[in-house]
Amino acid sequence: MGKVFDPALIIEFIPTLTKYLGITLEILIYSTILGILIGIVAAIPKLFHIPILKQMITLYISFIRGTPILIQLFLVYYGLPAVLMLWNIDITRMDALYFVIITYSLSNGAIFAEIFRSAISAINYGQTEAAYSIGMTRFQNFYRIIFPQAIRIAFPNISNSIIGSLKDTSLAFTIGVMDMMGRGETLIASTAHALEVYISLAIVYYIVVVILEKVFKISERYLNRYQPNETATI
Repeated sequence: MGKVFDPALIIEFIPTLTKYLGITLEILIYSTILGILIGIVAAIPKLFHIPILKQMITLYISFIRGTPILIQLFLVYYGLPAVLMLWNIDITRMDALYFVIITYSLSNGAIFAEIFRSAISAINYGQTEAAYSIGMTRFQNFYRIIFPQAIRIAFPNISNSIIGSLKDTSLAFTIGVMDMMGRGETLIASTAHALEVYISLAIVYYIVVVILEKVFKISERYLNRYQPNETATI
């Protein structure tokens, strides 16, 4: 049981915790960028029904969806060094932060793969046929017609996934990464004021999420700037 609740400590703890916000955002940014790249690559075999690769990607996505992110984190942290050791590659001294980024990149990649696949599948194939009929190549069709529409369709789900990933980064401390949550745990150990620390963490995470939501809303409005106003009456 912690000490008597002291609201003043909440204000005191917030600046201490925000000093480690950079680590949390670093995990989020790198895992999002790598996750998007993995997602695009993983979506291709499913979109074009490539044998074997399609089944492998389906299994990968199913595994990510069916297991907790914490289990995935431990599997990468303990399993990757063990597998690479078979080829005499020793990464046991690698910073735990890299294992976290790898884990979240793979997790985000599976989510983004399905988002991209569904977004591209939602685009009328007649547009592709029209593009080919006027002499466009596959690359031109994808870059000029498919990609802009797919991004607009996928953006709300991508935004939600990024916000969810931000909250999931709070598990990084379980393998020794000193992010906000890790610093919070050390504060609890040294002060015994657990409730105040968790309230402070909740405030910081909430503020970051609100800022991200505002940024995503502005970005979504920009992506939809050429779309007709659905509320307009004819």
